[in-house]
Amino acid sequence: QVQLVESGGGLVQAGGSLRLSCAASGNIFRINAMGWYRQAPGEQRELVAALIPGGSTNYADSVKGRFTISRDNAKNTVYLQMDSLKPEDTAVYYCRFRGTRWGTPFDSWGQGTQVTVSS
Repeated sequence: QVQLVESGGGLVQAGGSLRLSCAASGNIFRINAMGWYRQAPGEQRELVAALIPGGSTNYADSVKGRFTISRDNAKNTVYLQMDSLKPEDTAVYYCRFRGTRWGTPFDSWGQGTQVTVSS
């Protein structure tokens, strides 16, 4: 069982910054992709940022230049640095890891962390 634990959400004023963390626990053999998603009330969950095999990154157009995804392989942790936050960034943020454990693919989600940006 690969479990993800998120931290770092909260309330911030527009223009401020937050850093989200997501740590994976369990006997993980290989993580192939890591990403952050968000879901605002009444909206579908959307991809915010992702790290894909080879080290490439992928960002939603709405966050390019403001958000940065990074990872610490030794800690099995992914981060999302969010700068110049806007009220429209308000949502529940979820991390997602995909990989293989003992040769079996897994696809795990974090529990979600609330980010609220006030105007």
